[in-house]
Amino acid sequence: MFTQGEVYCLAVSSLNEIPWDVLRAHARNATTKSYAPYSHVTVGAAGYTSDGRIVEGSNVENASYGLTLCAECSLVSDLTRQGGGHLVAVAIVAGDGQPIAPCGRCRQLLFEHGGGEMLVDAGDDAPAHRLRELLPGAFGPNDLGARSNQ
Repeated sequence: MFTQGEVYCLAVSSLNEIPWDVLRAHARNATTKSYAPYSHVTVGAAGYTSDGRIVEGSNVENASYGLTLCAECSLVSDLTRQGGGHLVAVAIVAGDGQPIAPCGRCRQLLFEHGGGEMLVDAGDDAPAHRLRELLPGAFGPNDLGARSNQ
C-alpha cells in the first residue's frame, strides 16, 4: 500500500488508469479510523486528485445523529487541509470492505469538489459511475452567478 503523502502520477486524460485497488485499500483502511458508536457502520472514503494525491476520510457519528459527518465530508476536509484541488475519482466502502454509494448530501458535496465527470467506484465487477449519473441536474458553483437576482 502507498503511504500518506506519497505522490501518485495520473494525467487527467487517463481516467481509465485510476488506481482503484489503491483507492479501495485506502478507503478500507480509513474505515478503521471511523467513530461509529451508534450505528456501528464504519465508512471510509479515498479520493484521487487531478494532481495525483490521495485524500481520505472516515465517518464521525454524533449522539444527535443530524450532526454526524459522513466519510465523504471528512474526505473533502482532508482535501481542503492539503491545499484543495479537484477530485477525479473516489472509492467509498463500508466496514465490510465493499463499496457503498454516497448519500444525497455527499453527492452534492463531491460535486462541488469533483464535478459531474468525477468517477465513483462501483466495485470490481461494475464500471465506475460518473457523478452526473448519480446526481442528475446538479446545482453547483457555476450556477450561482447565473441564478442570482443581482
